[in-house]
Amino acid sequence: MTAPAPARDQARTARRSLLVWLAACAAGGGLALLAAGRVWVTLGTPGGAGGGAGGGPAGAGSGSLTGNDLVAWLTPAALAALAAVLAVLATRGVARRVTSVVVAFLGVAVAAGAWDGTRDATILSMAARHMTTAVTSSGHISVESRAWVWPLLTAAGGLVLAGAGVAAAILSVRWPGMSSRYERGAGRAGTGGTARVKDADRAMWDAIDEGEDPTA
Repeated sequence: MTAPAPARDQARTARRSLLVWLAACAAGGGLALLAAGRVWVTLGTPGGAGGGAGGGPAGAGSGSLTGNDLVAWLTPAALAALAAVLAVLATRGVARRVTSVVVAFLGVAVAAGAWDGTRDATILSMAARHMTTAVTSSGHISVESRAWVWPLLTAAGGLVLAGAGVAAAILSVRWPGMSSRYERGAGRAGTGGTARVKDADRAMWDAIDEGEDPTA
């Protein structure tokens, strides 16, 4: 039996919104992962880069920090958000809403980490851990340059994930899921198998009633 046109239109709209949501999550998570691995800050010490006043070798007085160096949870949070996106597809009802909230929470964590990675206190603290001994032994570390585009893109990716999580918590009740698809397929297969067994039994009893040997 063919479904009514309004029902087909609603199902088509739900699938389309789900695909748009998945694309937004993939874009937000991918953007955060890409930007977090880039160099956010270039550091140095007075006279270190040229080996002049410090007397060190050339290049010993400079270093760089990526977003992951500055904020350790950026990449794990983005990966966890993408994993939660897949969990949204595999769940239904209350579990789907809860998983959607988790996506939003992880997106906020990514955006907050991007902001934290731009603070001077965070930069200087992480510089003492990641830069070479030749640089940190002087005790003077300065920020030579900052690539603001990468923390901004990381924050944008986190905000996209956060917004997608909120949208899923509201709209996901209308979306199809992997579990429902499999359940429908299993139900159809089970019904068809039962019908075939019943038909075979009926044919055997009909043959017996007519005096035929059903095992021949």
